[in-house]
Amino acid sequence: MSKLDIDKDVIRELAEIMNETGLGEIEIESGNNRLRVSRGSVSVATVAPQMVAPAAAAVATAPAEVSSGSDASSHPGAVKSPMVGTAYLSPEPGAANFIKIGDTVSQGQTLLIVEAMKTMNPIPAPKGGKIVDILVDDSAPVEFGQPLVIIE
Repeated sequence: MSKLDIDKDVIRELAEIMNETGLGEIEIESGNNRLRVSRGSVSVATVAPQMVAPAAAAVATAPAEVSSGSDASSHPGAVKSPMVGTAYLSPEPGAANFIKIGDTVSQGQTLLIVEAMKTMNPIPAPKGGKIVDILVDDSAPVEFGQPLVIIE
């Protein structure tokens, strides 16, 4: 049995990306080597090897401008999807939604979940405030950077 050669700098970089983006798990694969870094209580293990999407800015707010109403992505309180996946408004079918319009949320509170590659990724509130709009439906597909929720 050969000794596993672990590059600690790569692990540190992946952990830093997870902190910056709010992701629950990152997995990279190179040849026969596969490395997965996850937050223990957040992720669900995948069954089959999957392609890894490039790391990107996660829960982010757009530059401070007033939204025209039709372009929610330019709203300063827009919470955008950090990945392509499926949005879920509740922790499980039949359960109450994490949030509803008019709720007051605190920074870090879970707004919804985006499932990507069979991993449930909670989307935390980047700031505290009032939920003024929920822009996705339960079980709806979402794209990277798509506005999900507006917080004011």
